[in-house]
Amino acid sequence: MPRPIDRRAALRGLGTAIALPWLEGMTPTRFSRTAAAMAVGGSSTPTRVAFLFVPNGVHAPDWLIPAGDDTTPGATVLPETLPSLLEPLARVRDHVTVHAGLAHGNARALGDGPGDHARSAACFLTGAHPRKTAGSDIHNGVSFDQVLADHWRGQARFDSLELGCEPAMTAGNCDSGYSCAYSANIAWRSPRTPVAKETNPRAVFERLFMAGPAGESAEARDRRLRRRRSILDAVRSDARRLSGDLGGRDREKLEEYLDGVRGLERRIEQVEGRAQDPTAWGLDELPAGVPGDYREHLELMGDLMGLAFRLDLTRVCTFMWANEGSNRAFPEVDVREGHHHLSHHAGDEAKIEAIRRINLWQAERFADLVARFGAIETGPDRTLLDETLLCFGGAISDGNRHNHDDLPVVVAGRGGGVESGRLVRHAAGTPLCDLFVGMGRAAGAPIERFGDSSGVAAL
Repeated sequence: MPRPIDRRAALRGLGTAIALPWLEGMTPTRFSRTAAAMAVGGSSTPTRVAFLFVPNGVHAPDWLIPAGDDTTPGATVLPETLPSLLEPLARVRDHVTVHAGLAHGNARALGDGPGDHARSAACFLTGAHPRKTAGSDIHNGVSFDQVLADHWRGQARFDSLELGCEPAMTAGNCDSGYSCAYSANIAWRSPRTPVAKETNPRAVFERLFMAGPAGESAEARDRRLRRRRSILDAVRSDARRLSGDLGGRDREKLEEYLDGVRGLERRIEQVEGRAQDPTAWGLDELPAGVPGDYREHLELMGDLMGLAFRLDLTRVCTFMWANEGSNRAFPEVDVREGHHHLSHHAGDEAKIEAIRRINLWQAERFADLVARFGAIETGPDRTLLDETLLCFGGAISDGNRHNHDDLPVVVAGRGGGVESGRLVRHAAGTPLCDLFVGMGRAAGAPIERFGDSSGVAAL
């Protein structure tokens, strides 16, 4: 008879530890601080929370769901017919909730003049109005992801995970006198300290699996990678030992899981082994391991986030799909001009159509990510979406107007028992921070107030 497996078991090898996925033979962990925290949320499993940031707003007329005659705040079933920019969500409609009426008042100028893009990124997760400076005296607020990280500190290997697809910056003038630190970061550990995001999939992969000793030099890393083909080589012996203790179905699950990890590693190796196009980054050459193809980059980072959540390596993640004000082109949809430039369309129909194509592509990528999370089994009749809340959006609504009300925000997943498949209309001007407070409470974090919150928004 197969022996029970501790939920915290891991495959171990030289310099490597790979957490295990859910297996039918796992026993409940002993009651602990972690278990107590889960009990507070009323769930047998922890809730993971991620914030996915997209820049430059959207073409609002094709995003907003008309209110019709009834503008009363409340929740309804997501309508069958969605605005054109939300149509990609139709295939995952049962897993998403569209929020309307949310605003970020502190992203407005408030006497500081131009700089809406910098304020958008800086305010998105802090709810704070950043100090206008391009110098070293930056000052913002603590971001909500870090509030959650503090609440869950020590309950997972990493208190938080910060990902992105465009370079991290901490200095320079990026927007009308605002430091690049504001435009390129949404996670802030303190008002003066942004948390640098990682843009290299290889670096994220190795960080998750502790591949290599702490402080390993680049030369030592290269020698290690040449010496063995895969991180899985280091744990092969432990995997064989564990397999002998499993029932037939769990052996299949373990093999599928390890194949998936190897597949992700192979995708990263393929990126490292071919020439990449650095033009989207505005660089002469890309750092090793960074895809030149934007879709591939987004998908790799999204899958790494999913793996970290699946294995409970972290409970909270931020993922900047691009820096605010990004002028990336989108050859994927035959858009050769820069995103930021096009967002200032001033009514030009050709530019509006290009923005529509960009926004539609972004919504498609989000729907893809939601679908992939929904396919990851984490327990009997449970998927990763049942344990996750993914907040997708930004702090600019219409990219041409630079307004910060009626923000484009979608929440996917049912973590903490949240319902999905709905449209939630909030009273006009409801602070986005109210939604964050609601998400935190659903995830088991008893947060009273955050940023400029005035209450708790319905999820």
